[in-house]
Amino acid sequence: MSFQQGLSGLNASSKNLEVIGNNVANANTIGAKESRAEFADMYASAINGTSIGIGVNLQAVTQQFTQGNITTSDSPLDLAINGNGFFEVSNGSQTLYTRNGQFQADKDGFIANNAGLKLVGYPAAKDGTIQPGAAVPLQLPTGGVDPNPTSKVTIEMNLDARKATTLASPVPTPQVDFSDATTYNDATSVTVFDAKGQDVALTYYFQKSATDTWNVYATANGTSVNVDGLGNPLPVTTIAFPPNGGTPTAPLGTVAMTIPSTTNAAGATTLAIPGVALDVTGATQFGSTFGVTSMAQDGYTAGQLTSVSIEKSGIVMATYSNGQSKPAGQLELATFRNPQGLSPLGGNLWARSYTSGDPTVGTPGTGNIGQLQAGALEESNTDLTGELVNMITAQRVYQANAQTIKTQDQVLQTLVNLR
Repeated sequence: MSFQQGLSGLNASSKNLEVIGNNVANANTIGAKESRAEFADMYASAINGTSIGIGVNLQAVTQQFTQGNITTSDSPLDLAINGNGFFEVSNGSQTLYTRNGQFQADKDGFIANNAGLKLVGYPAAKDGTIQPGAAVPLQLPTGGVDPNPTSKVTIEMNLDARKATTLASPVPTPQVDFSDATTYNDATSVTVFDAKGQDVALTYYFQKSATDTWNVYATANGTSVNVDGLGNPLPVTTIAFPPNGGTPTAPLGTVAMTIPSTTNAAGATTLAIPGVALDVTGATQFGSTFGVTSMAQDGYTAGQLTSVSIEKSGIVMATYSNGQSKPAGQLELATFRNPQGLSPLGGNLWARSYTSGDPTVGTPGTGNIGQLQAGALEESNTDLTGELVNMITAQRVYQANAQTIKTQDQVLQTLVNLR
């Protein structure tokens, strides 16, 4: 009599229970993928052509790379992939792959996981331009951002066509007195910045000089921007409107002006800001109240890093205290034609193998690479209810195989007892 079938069944059921137990143990492991025991029957060749099965063997334990549930978290560096792809992490000599997006910044500013493996991607130049190519460990910026002097000011506004002319006739000298509101109609202010990042209060004064014509004066920290030989204020530009008050007929483009060196409210001397382009082509002159709808300038002061976020495209965006933000790098994700061929290493890591093939790399959301979600994590794809049912089934199969061995033993005992 043969005990082979029952013994192989016991071994197979035991392995199946081990696989199920491992799935259950990792039901709360972020990025873990459940495994499945796959079996094959065994037959022995017979001379007379009759083949009787001799049992079962464990053919493979395959991991199932189905999507796990995505839950939100409180950390901006937590990442989840919705779809195909793996995060690439480096230990310095080898690139490994993971679906566990629990990352944080280490002491050197690198984005790393709990094992100290560094997330890799494309670096960014100092100006924030992403530099695609060979992926390298991503490092968050530690320094601040340099100041940028103002080079352009754009004003969109409506000048009230109903207002009276405030330029006296004959034209006085000076043409306007900034301390006398009767010599101009309206005013507005914007803060601009010099090469050191020092703020300069730039105030514009609008003086109706004739029908459909407005003089625009400007002061920097109270000092007139444009003056004559005697130091009297002169307009930096004159806006001429068509009879319907629509788009100005002059100026047709930007007007260059140089903001002089001044003394600010704190008593510091600001630098001159040459070649500032003033754009008032968006102005209108309708019979409604004066109002500025948009005031923009492109300068900013120095800033320090305040926060980091990761966009859906994988771009790591650094935000600074001066309100500026720029890319600090971009994640690279990898896909495999046969992910089940990856070699599991533990610690939520896999390594490429001959069976998995070489990785295809790219940025999130491109090709067949999944979408990236920041501030979220992918849970294990283990179906706990299904695994508990599978456990019951495996237990019954184990008992049934034990019963076949018991029966074989009883039959053999019967033969031994024959007289």
